[in-house]
Amino acid sequence: MAGWALCVALVLAVLSGAVGETRYEKFLRQHVDHPRTSPLAAHRYCETMLARRRVTASGRPCKPSNTFVHAPAEELVAACTQAPDAAGFHSTPTPMGLTACRLRGGDNRPPCSYRALQVQHHVRVSCRDGLPVHLAGTYAPPQ
Repeated sequence: MAGWALCVALVLAVLSGAVGETRYEKFLRQHVDHPRTSPLAAHRYCETMLARRRVTASGRPCKPSNTFVHAPAEELVAACTQAPDAAGFHSTPTPMGLTACRLRGGDNRPPCSYRALQVQHHVRVSCRDGLPVHLAGTYAPPQ
């Protein structure tokens, strides 16, 4: 019986930590790295940041992709003031520096190995109450 109570207590403790994070805070944790963390080597940036930001964790499948934005959070919040597109997403008016992380190979079990691509793209977000809560994608500026 004591083992059961300990298990329940541990589950509740984990859940209470997840509940304490707002969607905006989760968005910041998973997607904003400003200024860009250095001096990580390009090939190690994704693995290090995804683990450090608790996006990947042992015992869970590897996330297929994740994008880190190297701009102040305020610039992403400002995107929420832009008119939404037909799909309901808001875009940043100017391109910003990003690191796009994509899982290497077809296996999604840890250890996770990613390739990193650094680009200057516009960012599309979903907003709630004037704050970005989901990174919906990125796109290159028109040529």
